[in-house]
Amino acid sequence: MDIADALAYLDDHSGYDVTGRITSPSLEPITRLTATMGDPHLAAPVIHVTGTNGKGSTVQMITRLLMATGLTVGTYTSPHLERVNERLCRNGDPIPDDELAEQIAAIASLEGITGVRPSFFEALTAAAFRWFADIAVDVVVVEVGLLGRWDATNVVQSQVAVVTNIGLDHTEFAGPTLADIAAEKSGIVKPTSALVLGETSPDLFPIFRDAGAASMIVRDRDFEVADNTLAVGGRLVDLRTPTTIYPDVYVPLHGAHQGDNAAIALAAVETFFAAPLEADIVTEGFGNVSAPGRFEVLGVQPLVVIDGAHNPAGADTCAQVFFDDFKPEGRRHLVVGTLREPAAMLAALRADEFDVVVACTAPTPRGRPSTEVARAARDLGCDEVLVVDSVAEACARTLRSADADDAVLVTGSLYVAGTARPTIRRLVSG
Repeated sequence: MDIADALAYLDDHSGYDVTGRITSPSLEPITRLTATMGDPHLAAPVIHVTGTNGKGSTVQMITRLLMATGLTVGTYTSPHLERVNERLCRNGDPIPDDELAEQIAAIASLEGITGVRPSFFEALTAAAFRWFADIAVDVVVVEVGLLGRWDATNVVQSQVAVVTNIGLDHTEFAGPTLADIAAEKSGIVKPTSALVLGETSPDLFPIFRDAGAASMIVRDRDFEVADNTLAVGGRLVDLRTPTTIYPDVYVPLHGAHQGDNAAIALAAVETFFAAPLEADIVTEGFGNVSAPGRFEVLGVQPLVVIDGAHNPAGADTCAQVFFDDFKPEGRRHLVVGTLREPAAMLAALRADEFDVVVACTAPTPRGRPSTEVARAARDLGCDEVLVVDSVAEACARTLRSADADDAVLVTGSLYVAGTARPTIRRLVSG
């Protein structure tokens, strides 16, 4: 099997829900696959991360802090931006094509042995655990794909379980209340886990307190961002953990929310080691962090930003950073496609404060039609609304019309950000 065959295999198994079998939840398929392989998910200690927003950035920060201590780190994330290889990384480097093909071939061979036809996500999750065991990483950082309890990644027995926050998202699978969402996400907590809880709602606290963790630390009680100020290219933060205060930590990511992500990432790594980190480790770790597709600046004149905000809470944060941190002075262009109900997403993005809204269709079967996105924009009171089906063409048309002092925001989904990224890089560099 070569990489083309491997990708074809994954595509052929993508008819299931992308993170497993949420409509008929069960961990049995992934458990049977991993058991047949000798339980590779138990080969290294695990930090398991869930939450409504901030998972991706937090996972990258945890990875870089662990790497700065000298450990070899396996990282499993989803979804990818441009290539599926991005989901499986060793010390931040995506799995090479030949090794991905080898791992997928191994999973494919198990179908006849186990009788399991895995979903796309189950196959890739099993491949990730097998690869990490093969290359003998020291620690694995795993991002939950969807919710937690029934996510295919939840076969792990984590040393540290991280919950960034709780918001109303994926209510088609869990809900309708925040308590329902919290209960599903608390499902990643195991008796072996130290829980690092970023959610601060007192109403949700009992759900996590009773989840059965070996220990628990909580934002604002045990760790926090003591100070968070705008800096060139990112944030300058003071971070307090249960053991230490770390002053003037530079985080090269945009938005005050990245300070919150940094606090929980640092608390998670301290919890993993059961000890504070040296100041130079913290400086190096955070200094090397990047989060592609998360308020990523791809151009300066005009300012061009992509962000994978995929729910109203994330969209609200994205708009705050765009308008309040960057304060664009020229015309403001919004390129938007979404999988969610467009009216709520556009309201959170403050679409009526943009001069031009370019509606497109997110490149996934679940993407809302561009005409539906455009209609929601007009209903919100947006004056100039354009309809372009393709994300790539929407970006190209917008950049052709933007002046040097204008600002362009491309957002609404990681599918949109991932498709826009190579198009924008090509146009900006050309």
